[in-house]
Amino acid sequence: MISFELGVEDLADTRFALSPLYETVLSLRVLREPGLSALHLPWRRQVLGALAELDGLDTELLMSVVAVRRTLPDFLTPRPASFAPSFEDELAAVRRTPPDLVRRDLLAAHEPDPLPAPLAAALAPGDGPVLALRDALCAVLHRYWEAAVRPMWPRMRLLLEADMTYRARRLAMGGARLLFADMHPNLRWQGGVLHIGQMISRHRVVASGRGLLLVPSVFAHKPAPPVSPEEAPTLAYPSRGVATLWVREPVADTAALVSLVGAPKARLLGLLDEPLPTVELARRLGVTASAVSQHLGVLYATGLVSRARHGRQVLYRRSPLGDRLTGGAHPA
Repeated sequence: MISFELGVEDLADTRFALSPLYETVLSLRVLREPGLSALHLPWRRQVLGALAELDGLDTELLMSVVAVRRTLPDFLTPRPASFAPSFEDELAAVRRTPPDLVRRDLLAAHEPDPLPAPLAAALAPGDGPVLALRDALCAVLHRYWEAAVRPMWPRMRLLLEADMTYRARRLAMGGARLLFADMHPNLRWQGGVLHIGQMISRHRVVASGRGLLLVPSVFAHKPAPPVSPEEAPTLAYPSRGVATLWVREPVADTAALVSLVGAPKARLLGLLDEPLPTVELARRLGVTASAVSQHLGVLYATGLVSRARHGRQVLYRRSPLGDRLTGGAHPA
């Protein structure tokens, strides 16, 4: 078990961040072990085809970062410095990693097993081979990002932002206890300490004013804190709604509701049990954003949906009246 001990100031500094680099690195687990999540099989099939067309991609080096026990080197997932850094900015931070930290994290991720052959330079004397290995990892990750994750990143980002909106609402309504209550079964909040179960490592991290950073993830199959106890408290966790990401979500319409508001508006109401922007609703329904906007305007005017601005987006969700009409329950 890994535990994060959080003081009052750390709770006040609990925040969320998006990380395209986290998603890129975590997706390697799914690429190596399709059994981790059947939900990602459509993505995996597509990506394997795309990677096969890339000339000179060192897949052995790429996949060697995932240890036998599925741990990953901490330096490849640095703590995001802002709410939504670009992949290039995050990779630039990795390129600045000192050689002793690269060596430490590679060994820690793979222990008790020996380093795979593509990472053997981490054991070579001097800093030169380690720095060359670090740069080679950055280069192969960049090519992989371009082929495997970047084309899907706008869609993934919408889903992750919707999850953060939901979590922020839980935090505002019930504090840390409610925030972590349904995040994952392996998480337990008790007495100012966040316990993360089913971990290979066993240590306790005192935040000491560094706060807690939460990173929702499409590809995390369970909560993923840093391997090293020296890292600041950071937690990648599985996002809600991943089942809707690669395939269109079937929505069951009741005959009465369809007769009352029409099939398009009934389907919209069925999707809005969580905050979603217009473009994501259009994607799930397979229609244009302008068509969705027209229907949302009617549903909002009749009090069946509510809306709130989140950054540059407007998020819609079912209102209590809409819940009663559809027979759904408004999320707590």
